[in-house]
Amino acid sequence: MNTPTPSHRILRLIVGFLWLVLSLFLCGPAAQSLTTRFNLLTFEPLLEQVFLLILLLLGFSLLNNRAPVRETSALPRRSTTKQEWSRGAALGWAMLLVAMLPMALSGSLHLSFTLNLPTLGLTLLSLATIALTTLALAVAFRGYLFRLLIDATSPTVATLIVALALAAASVHNANSTITSVLTTFLFSVLLAITYLRTHALWLGWGLHFAWAAATAVLFGLPVAGNASYTSILSTDTTGPALLTGGPYGPEAAAFTLLVLLAAIPVLYRITRDYEWAYTHPPIIPAGYPMDIAPPAAHTAMETAAAAAPAPLVQILGSTPTAASTLPVIDDHLRSERNP
Repeated sequence: MNTPTPSHRILRLIVGFLWLVLSLFLCGPAAQSLTTRFNLLTFEPLLEQVFLLILLLLGFSLLNNRAPVRETSALPRRSTTKQEWSRGAALGWAMLLVAMLPMALSGSLHLSFTLNLPTLGLTLLSLATIALTTLALAVAFRGYLFRLLIDATSPTVATLIVALALAAASVHNANSTITSVLTTFLFSVLLAITYLRTHALWLGWGLHFAWAAATAVLFGLPVAGNASYTSILSTDTTGPALLTGGPYGPEAAAFTLLVLLAAIPVLYRITRDYEWAYTHPPIIPAGYPMDIAPPAAHTAMETAAAAAPAPLVQILGSTPTAASTLPVIDDHLRSERNP
């Protein structure tokens, strides 16, 4: 396969970005039309993410010369897949617990518990929707297009471009604040690092899913201003918005910024093995190749030796000439010499 030139990469990046925008535009109406027709409006957010994910995976695969979907979208099948996802989920869960700690200690959280069959079913539906949403975001912003952007610029520049773009887009979220925009920027940087350290989306997907699922389903709080998810817990917050995040959720709390900064060195530590195994080029032993031609003088000597006649070999008689220690044998030898 021919290596694409820089101009081809930039062209693919532009086309891929346009495909991303088109997919975002199409998935909503498609899900709405289908759920309205079959009276399944409850499943509209889930189907919207399903359509978005399918469009992104197939479209990026076609742009990448019909390469396998997993290879194109940085979702490789490897022995550490479950471990990577689990480590990311553990980190995301721990980050949220630490971010919620000031709210809990200050008495700003007021929880109410509601458990019935319809609520439980909607809660499970919210979990599935969050799982697909976080995966679609990973494929869109840290998959194929992110690699093309790295090739066109550098890992640092690509990370900053994506983080700035997502931070700018978050301004349009409901109840967004300056703090929430800064949090979105840092969160995007953190998720970009998960790809750069593993060259896969598994760990970043697990981290983002755990953060969002714990926020929305476990504590019943808004996720980036979205309060449409269902939970068996309903949480009201009181106190200053810089502490609780207000109606935007924990991502608008000032303490969350410190949590995200502290999570970066932790992320580097838990990805040491993956960074060594999956991001470094293979080690090639050094030395001289063993299939080089011998020196010309050596070849000439071998040719001359092969053309020379074989030397004569003289075989001496086997009759012993030394005196024997037995008299009978000595007499016999004398008679043989003097007949």
